[in-house]
Amino acid sequence: MADKLRGLYAITPESPDGTCLLADVEAALAGGCRLVQYRDKTSAAPERVARAQALRRLTLAHNARLVINDDMALAFLVKADGVHLGREDGNLAAARAILGPTRLLGASCYADFSAAQRAATAGADYVAFGAVHPSPTKPNATSAAVDLFFQAKTTLAAASCAIGGITLGNAPALIAAGADLLAVITDLFSAPDIAARAAAYQHLFDKAQP
Repeated sequence: MADKLRGLYAITPESPDGTCLLADVEAALAGGCRLVQYRDKTSAAPERVARAQALRRLTLAHNARLVINDDMALAFLVKADGVHLGREDGNLAAARAILGPTRLLGASCYADFSAAQRAATAGADYVAFGAVHPSPTKPNATSAAVDLFFQAKTTLAAASCAIGGITLGNAPALIAAGADLLAVITDLFSAPDIAARAAAYQHLFDKAQP
């Protein structure tokens, strides 16, 4: 499945308003985004379930895939397409065994290429490096060099994902370096026209050589 992973990867922002969040994600999907990660560290469990279920309906309606951040049980409950795990979120090989061969497994590797190698060996479909630029979401994140994407492209079967401070201005250099996915929160969901911003990101990939 890793060879099919390419394009904008919309990561949901923290939001007190679930209705607004769903409308924003729907706009991103309307703009051509086909991969969404539900990341929610603040909502209560019932609200998280309700939002995840609604996001599952939206992504199905747009022929897009839904990944749940750091919650295997929630992913199975809503029949999501996969799970993304951070360094402290669990064993990747065990996660792959539980998920089976068809669901997506993503792994945060920060600026550690050896961690990406281990993740790929454990069965991760994509490895995420970041922050590639200063990020308002994680201002203290380790800085990840762009040559990590070239290394991943030339040595790993897993796709590579860039995250952290990505904008339309700095995105082309990341794609040129080999990033298959651009995980975007602020520059997408703070845009005055989210659908147009999503379409602009997808256009960058359309212009670039795969």
